[in-house]
Amino acid sequence: MTKSDIRLGADIGGTFTDIVLEVGDAIFSTKLLTNYTNPEQSILDGMEIVAKDAGIDVSDIGIVIHGTTLATNALIERRGARTALVTTEGFRDVIEMRTENRFEQYDLNLKLPQPLIPREDRFAVKGRISAKGGELQPLDEAALDALADTLVAGRFEAVAIGFIHSYLNPSHEERAREIIARKLDVPISISAEVSPQMREFERFNTVCANAYVRPQMSEYLGRLQGRLQDMGVVCPVFIIHSGGGLISVETAAEFPVRLVESGPAGGAIFAADIAKRFNLDHVVSYDMGGTTAKICLIDDYQPQTARTFEVARTYRFSKGSGMPISIPVIEMIEIGAGGGSIAWVDAMGRIETGPESAASEPGPACYQRGGTRPTITDADLVLGKLDPDNFADGKIKLSTDNAATAIARDVGSKLNIGAQAAAFGIVEVVDENMANAARVHAVENGKNINNNVMIAFGGAAPLHAARLCEKLGVQQCLIPKGAGVGSAIGFLRAPFGYEALASKVMPLSAFDHVTLNALLDDLKHTAESFVRAGTSSEIEREVTAFMRYAGQGWEIPVILPDRDFAEADRDGIEAAFKERYSHFFGRAVVGPEIEFVTFSVKAQDIVEAPVGVDLMTDGTLREVGESRQVFDPTAGEDLVTGLVTRDDLAPGDRVAGPVVISERETSTIVTSPFDAVIQGDGAILLVRKGMAS
Repeated sequence: MTKSDIRLGADIGGTFTDIVLEVGDAIFSTKLLTNYTNPEQSILDGMEIVAKDAGIDVSDIGIVIHGTTLATNALIERRGARTALVTTEGFRDVIEMRTENRFEQYDLNLKLPQPLIPREDRFAVKGRISAKGGELQPLDEAALDALADTLVAGRFEAVAIGFIHSYLNPSHEERAREIIARKLDVPISISAEVSPQMREFERFNTVCANAYVRPQMSEYLGRLQGRLQDMGVVCPVFIIHSGGGLISVETAAEFPVRLVESGPAGGAIFAADIAKRFNLDHVVSYDMGGTTAKICLIDDYQPQTARTFEVARTYRFSKGSGMPISIPVIEMIEIGAGGGSIAWVDAMGRIETGPESAASEPGPACYQRGGTRPTITDADLVLGKLDPDNFADGKIKLSTDNAATAIARDVGSKLNIGAQAAAFGIVEVVDENMANAARVHAVENGKNINNNVMIAFGGAAPLHAARLCEKLGVQQCLIPKGAGVGSAIGFLRAPFGYEALASKVMPLSAFDHVTLNALLDDLKHTAESFVRAGTSSEIEREVTAFMRYAGQGWEIPVILPDRDFAEADRDGIEAAFKERYSHFFGRAVVGPEIEFVTFSVKAQDIVEAPVGVDLMTDGTLREVGESRQVFDPTAGEDLVTGLVTRDDLAPGDRVAGPVVISERETSTIVTSPFDAVIQGDGAILLVRKGMAS
């Protein structure tokens, strides 16, 4: 076995840090509480644990792949660097004025997120680029030179530069960076490099976010590399980005905004790999950890993607209430809460969960680490879903009494119900919120979710997946091996990849194939250069044009062939657009002009396809000897529930629900309407009773 066969994935989440070591075909994993003071410490501690389990030295590791929520948390909690925004005169307040869209039309007390950079730290200079990319007004270089002195005196730690129409002509932004850098030795981000796309509100927010977290993330990544080297780990380190590909540490440090949602992206890659392994065309992935839960639709083994998303929403499920980040991202919807989310009762006597989380410090009440408020984990424990002596592989001893006391005090007493009834209310509200959000997400994408197979992973998802399937009408749910650390495994399945984008509005009637070829060649070079920083393998590319009818506010993606275009290709592109438009909206529109808006080139190395596994929906009934009382939501009462470990089950075994299947990092709750069938690779398939063939 060579060093390249030994790879490590590390996922820092809001509550737990998951470590996975792959040695050939064998996988070793562990789960530790996230260290908020020194996040890298949890990685180093976990690395030593899995290396010992595998019987290797940490110096034998050939590659480390890392994903983290640190950039996301810095934006949400406003813990970034003091940042200045330098923008075009007249556009100082773009990030505060936002757009005309109101996400709550009739809310007179609408609460908008505060801009990341306050007004006193936003500076405007003269100079203007036109909507066609020409210079309308020269850049005021003398004013920029004076502004640099102001920034030095203000002790700013980072600078974001965003000028109007710089996505077409970056010369003013580049010159402004050059002038400011003469006097100010801090990271300077320009929007033409971070997000060269049309729409200044989204573009300015994105470059501000990049500058805001850049010093912190650069320092963290440098510190991580240094401490790894001190341990003797001298292998390459790569970072997974929000689009699901791998990039170098240097790229991640320069464009840290691309790391927002990097952890959940690993989960989607994990689910897509499982879907391909089992030849499942339509899948819904369900990732529930300690802090959040997310749903992603996966068709033909590819997660859905988007060019923009939001963080720090003031209204959790309201699109438009957050800070827009305009970068390529795997599209997911956050649905409900994670195991550490705090339960409470509102003024109308309704049970609510989240968004506040107990996280790893102090943690849920049952952790016995100082937390006193009830969480979803506390409710799961009171209902009998969790073994208090075998949580997180026995590393954390849980207190059922602490959990019951917290739930009774903060929820039960306010509703005049007992601790168990309150615990059931908590998890039922969580599961119902998840089901509702998943239905809406599917409908918005023109899907019928009950036609999909669910793939559940994350430390908490297997505890709730069966009940969620009941509510959604989903008939089958896969719990893969390593589900408790699924995102970290997904890191090891991710390709080296990068997506480069550029906006250029071009009417199809004025189709200029020479200009288009030059633009796409530049995007191909950009994307491939990032990929080549991590691999010399064969690269595949996907070219996409985002197109619309003139006057429309948003575009639809149209896949283009990866080749040079000629004048004769206009008709083919028009036909492709109309076919895609009909797919989304039922029919094409006759008459309006069609136009290009943005172009994208995605490059990635070709990943070897996983070994296929046949899906078994039935097996040989296996009797389960041990049992305990677990509350069953369908029956509405405690039922005698079988207990078995995943390692004790063999491929082809079928166990009848209700049963709890435990493993190192999680437990799978098989409710009474389901049976569990063990697959050829050890995955658990929950199949609704009566469906087995």
